[in-house]
Amino acid sequence: MTPAVAKDTMHQNPQPLTPMTTTTTAVAYAGGDERRGPLTMGQANMIRCILRDDPTHINIHDVWPVPEGTTPAAVTDALRALAVRHEGLRTTFPHPPGSAPVDQVVSAEGTFTVTVLDHTELPADPAGYAESVARAARAGRFALEREFPLRITLLTVAGQPAYVALAFSHAVADASAMAILREEFAELLAGKELPGLTSLPPVDLAAVEASPAGLRKSQASLRYWERILRTGPQEMFAEPRGRRPGTDEEARQLTLRSRRGGRALAGAARRTGHPEATVLMAAWCALVAHRAGQDSCVTAVPSANRFHARVARSVTTTSQDALLHLDVRVPAFDALVSRTWGAVLNAYRHSQFDSVRLWEMIDRVTAERGSHFGRDVVFNDVSALPAPLLGTETQIGGEAEQELTWGPPQALPTRMLAFTYRTTPQLHISLWAAPSVFTPEEAEGFLSGLVLLLEAAAAGDVPMEALAEVTGIRPAERGPDWLRVDGCWVSSDAVRETLGRAVGGLPVHVAEEPGPYGSAAGAADTDGTAGEASGPEAHLTAYIACGDTPLAPEEAHRALTALIPAAGSGVLAPHRYVIVGNPPTEPDRSDAWRRLNTIDEGTGRSRQV
Repeated sequence: MTPAVAKDTMHQNPQPLTPMTTTTTAVAYAGGDERRGPLTMGQANMIRCILRDDPTHINIHDVWPVPEGTTPAAVTDALRALAVRHEGLRTTFPHPPGSAPVDQVVSAEGTFTVTVLDHTELPADPAGYAESVARAARAGRFALEREFPLRITLLTVAGQPAYVALAFSHAVADASAMAILREEFAELLAGKELPGLTSLPPVDLAAVEASPAGLRKSQASLRYWERILRTGPQEMFAEPRGRRPGTDEEARQLTLRSRRGGRALAGAARRTGHPEATVLMAAWCALVAHRAGQDSCVTAVPSANRFHARVARSVTTTSQDALLHLDVRVPAFDALVSRTWGAVLNAYRHSQFDSVRLWEMIDRVTAERGSHFGRDVVFNDVSALPAPLLGTETQIGGEAEQELTWGPPQALPTRMLAFTYRTTPQLHISLWAAPSVFTPEEAEGFLSGLVLLLEAAAAGDVPMEALAEVTGIRPAERGPDWLRVDGCWVSSDAVRETLGRAVGGLPVHVAEEPGPYGSAAGAADTDGTAGEASGPEAHLTAYIACGDTPLAPEEAHRALTALIPAAGSGVLAPHRYVIVGNPPTEPDRSDAWRRLNTIDEGTGRSRQV
């Protein structure tokens, strides 16, 4: 469920440059152990994406600067040492054509290639040029069954190494793994001896995951996800101008560099007595929920799976989402920070799962609920990684107290994606916000508002009802046909239109009615983070005039759910379908539909949990 790692690409538009010479050299390595075993859960999750998604989206890349005076042989030796040291880099995934791998094979020896681009000089922005070379190498799907999982390009100037530009298969590395490798590469070039490995290689990690304890953990994660999928909002940004979750858009990168934000975050953490990461997450969720007009924030946290020592420094992919569901119905910000700590830990504990079974559960639950879960919001805090993820772009910006900079666009399979690269001395965040939901001015206002909230929180507790006044961010506007139903914002007009298409143009009327079909509003989760229950919600009833067309409620429900993934925002299946003969003479009046003789009625949904 995890997209390719986004990077700070503010300087990704260098002038085209033709190298003086291009050579490709095969580098042999030997000395490791040959092994075979099942996939880890993280590998299976990413391989599923690799086989399905555009490789430019799912492959990842990094740039490693090379210290002046380093020889090409030293670079090659360091790369060879990393391949021998880390089993993940010697791993392939054999599988017959048309099938997905189920095993991983670790080779004891092999070769990889290094392409050397030699130049008379590099452009004025050498780091941006190296970044563009690394990004270009992401094109083309990795041959999982045979290809070395790194594409390596060495940029030199008159034979002198300057940068290593790399593209990685996401099946063997994630953001944390890239950071670990860059850190170790730099230490090897500095002549340091690397410490012994303390985290598990992928084959051993798979064995732990397949143990009885590991399987229980996976089962618990699936139950945690299912509870959120059945009771939480299906779209964070359900509003008239929004698109359906899963509809990709192209969004430009917006980068905030703020010394004000860094000071404010540190001050808010001191005042509340909570870690900076928790305060920042609370502020992020508060503003997302406020902007979306939601009672809770559901956000994916992809970098949450390395909190255990056995995977903290493992060079593999642990890319599985932690799914944070945070109820923001508290009087003031300090109470939300306290609530965030427990909710984040709960999400982290439930971020290990069998991805195939997860997607089977998602498909089942969303069909039963008549919804389409949207991975609308992704927040990835990589500021605590052992080495900066940005490579050459980690250099602190100018002396300005705060600056916002627009960068190039990229495909965005979410509505809102943020990466936190630094929290000190600057707060450094890049944001990709879907243009259908955020104008450029609104995107800038969101990041500026985040700083304003942190500054206010550093000075004192902030009433949640004052968020608009403090930050300048206004909630989404919705018309009178938008209703809060089953924990979601739903447009009754959009439901009526979509259901009408689903049943072949038959007359349809959608009415809001009292329970018992609605789930309990705000029913408390088992972790106690979802607030108090406040009684049954209203629910939607769909009246369908079938005339001479045979139609059962279950058929209407199946036909509607088939259209929901491509429908507009705000479509959730009704809780109850009532089949009547002909429409009333006043088809806009709910009471007129209720007086008609009922041919059949039912829900199509399963029991809510």
